[in-house]
Amino acid sequence: MKVLAGEAMGVAEGLLIAAGTPEAHACIQADHLLEAELRGHPSHGLQRLPRLLDRIAKGLADPRTRGAASWNRSGELHVDGRQGLGPVVAHAAIDALVERVGASGIAFAAIRNANHLGMLAGYVDRIARTGQIGMALSTSEALVHPHGGTRAMLGTNPIAIGIPTGAEPFVLDLATSRVSMGKIHDHAMRGAPLPDGWALDAEGKPTTDADLAKLGSIAPFGGAKGYGLGLAFELLVASLAGSAFAPQVHGTLDATHPVNKGDLFIVIDPAQSPFGASGIGAYLDLLRSSPPADAASPVSVPGDRARARRQNALEAGFDINDRLWSDLTDRLASSSSTPLAIRELQT
Repeated sequence: MKVLAGEAMGVAEGLLIAAGTPEAHACIQADHLLEAELRGHPSHGLQRLPRLLDRIAKGLADPRTRGAASWNRSGELHVDGRQGLGPVVAHAAIDALVERVGASGIAFAAIRNANHLGMLAGYVDRIARTGQIGMALSTSEALVHPHGGTRAMLGTNPIAIGIPTGAEPFVLDLATSRVSMGKIHDHAMRGAPLPDGWALDAEGKPTTDADLAKLGSIAPFGGAKGYGLGLAFELLVASLAGSAFAPQVHGTLDATHPVNKGDLFIVIDPAQSPFGASGIGAYLDLLRSSPPADAASPVSVPGDRARARRQNALEAGFDINDRLWSDLTDRLASSSSTPLAIRELQT
């Protein structure tokens, strides 16, 4: 079924507020889930909300905290998320980095014990719109098998990069796994088969059954190269945040354990560089105008298609699984909260 963005935002906020989330925090969390839907990534969207509500109800997520942060040296921020909502803790850390980076030129926040961040693109987009370069990395439970292996040993370990261009920011967001586990769950919820090569079952055999893949492992993207990048990112985050390695990580895909993965945000002030960002926009336009392999599919750069999908979804609504939407609206109807007014979302 198709749902309007403002209606979805009102339902998500209402559910979070009914669960004890302060309104400002509910807005941040709901907006982050909705952005994933608008950009065409339902795996990181509203399907995550029921589990998050369960985590709040069980005391595994504290919707009130922004985490506890302390500076170590001029540009090194250490954050204990204190089981706070991932986007809320991340926004607080990013605000601190953006304020500090003008003096130091570069600053980073290493976060532990914060709940699932969701889609990383929104964070680096937010940083880039302040005129800074942003990078985000996160780790997860063991979901990915090593190149040549059959057992999940690494996280999906995504990275996102946002760079100001003078117009719309350049935004790259990708996991080092072939796909995210959220996308596997999305296929399972819809009863859709997986493409070949995405995953192995619990016995280490290739499978296209999403339910079996949930119990098995995801392939690294690009074989040995994706495996190497995923491992490097896991070591980088763990060494700075003091977070657990993938086989010991819990809390982003369950409602039974405190979360203990790590996140890393890096903010760089391009004004500190003698070269700055001059010419970036022109170069990206040059790429877009380069000859395509298929005349019906012009060359794009990362972020272009997601922005186009977002604009279309804002105008026409987005598709959502019927059972998921019924679950969310039924939860809201049975709560003490009343639906919030439909919001006018920024285009």
